[in-house]
Amino acid sequence: MAGMKIREPQGAVQMRIKASQTSGDRLSQSKSMVLQESDVPQKPISRHRRNQSQHNVLVGGGAAAGFEPSVELKGENLYMAKISEGGKKQRKNWTLFLTVLSSNQLLFYKDKQESVLKAGSKADVVQLCGAVILWTTEKSSRKNVFQITTCTGSEYLLQNDCYSTATKWYDAIRKAITSSTKAEGGFSLWRSNSTEYLPRHSSLPVHSSASPNTKKRNHRSSINVFSSSKLKHSTSDSADKNGVKSRLKKFITRRPSMKTLQEKGLIKDRVFGCHLLTLCKREGTTVPRFVQICLAAVDKRGLDVDGIYRVSGNLATIQKLRFIVDQEEDLDLDHSQWDDVHVITGALKMFFRELPEPLFPFSFFQPFVEAIKIKDQKLKIQDVKKLIQQLPKANQDTMKLLFSHLHRVLDHSKKNLMSTQGISIVFGPTLMWPEMDAGNMAVNMVYQNQIVEFILIESQELFNLNRN
Repeated sequence: MAGMKIREPQGAVQMRIKASQTSGDRLSQSKSMVLQESDVPQKPISRHRRNQSQHNVLVGGGAAAGFEPSVELKGENLYMAKISEGGKKQRKNWTLFLTVLSSNQLLFYKDKQESVLKAGSKADVVQLCGAVILWTTEKSSRKNVFQITTCTGSEYLLQNDCYSTATKWYDAIRKAITSSTKAEGGFSLWRSNSTEYLPRHSSLPVHSSASPNTKKRNHRSSINVFSSSKLKHSTSDSADKNGVKSRLKKFITRRPSMKTLQEKGLIKDRVFGCHLLTLCKREGTTVPRFVQICLAAVDKRGLDVDGIYRVSGNLATIQKLRFIVDQEEDLDLDHSQWDDVHVITGALKMFFRELPEPLFPFSFFQPFVEAIKIKDQKLKIQDVKKLIQQLPKANQDTMKLLFSHLHRVLDHSKKNLMSTQGISIVFGPTLMWPEMDAGNMAVNMVYQNQIVEFILIESQELFNLNRN
């Protein structure tokens, strides 16, 4: 037994060799290992500061050579409309996209098949770092709409008819924005050519079989090469990274709020698609100026026109008129380009249709329906008049001005051939609709027409109008 040699396990030998090494030896060996792995010819690294930050980026000590954002949500169709790019407004155009949410990006694929995610198709990318997300009812008449404003000033509207789906995406995107914005200030980015990255690779194999002389030569050569090339890259890269981070922090903290930009007049709210109360408050009136101008123009030269409000105007000209109004340019409806009165009536109907909340507010839809069902005429007038008086001041005054105008249109019915039923069919779904349509569209349309027709007939009694 005394003459027998006890063989120690190979792991124990390696542990004893590791323990005998100083911290400087272990660091040198780690550096040597990095150089041995990088002996394979690589593409030359650009010395340009912009390009250096794009080479060999690793996250939190991961093994991949590039940063791949983890997918948070994918494979669902959302409607998206880009309404602003770099602070410049664009025409709203809703499009259905296959949407994918990663940790710091939102990707939109036009191909709505889920297989496109594996094929690597092109996608519209929205950077979420520094973005702002808010629910909105003023930018679209659709339900479940929320807006994303990026740090570059671009604005996107997202929508889904299902409330739970829209809420799920809203919460997930908000979390992604918060985490990516915080990470931009303290994200642990590691580079394979940086000394900061080396401690994460303590698990690299140690070549304990090499002789001490060979180890010393390898240490000296690796340290010299590392200090001459790798360390230079590390210093410049970390300086570039810190400079970009500090500039980005200053930009985000100093970025003016939307309210400040609006107060300075750099961003102007639109007229079409703006909430009625917000628009009246901004203009300092109880009836929007655009409504007043249109009604005055129709009173002046459109009461005798055949099919007034029933006939549609040229859509391109209507959109041109809308653009001028939204840009708050001087509007002169007596100009020759607005000779067609149907363009004016078409723009007026479009204004009421695009209100986020109709002239008859959502909370008053059902009470008006219940009031119109009353058979006794006097009680019906009393209930409808009471409901009108409960409306907000802007809704009440706008409604009074509009129905007094429509009553004048009826006075010229022999020439314009418009009846109370014809006007109610046009303005019923334009002035009121339920907040949530439960599949009773046909029934609701009947009540909409009946309510508008009743108010039109009894407008003098309901609004205390003087008979001419």
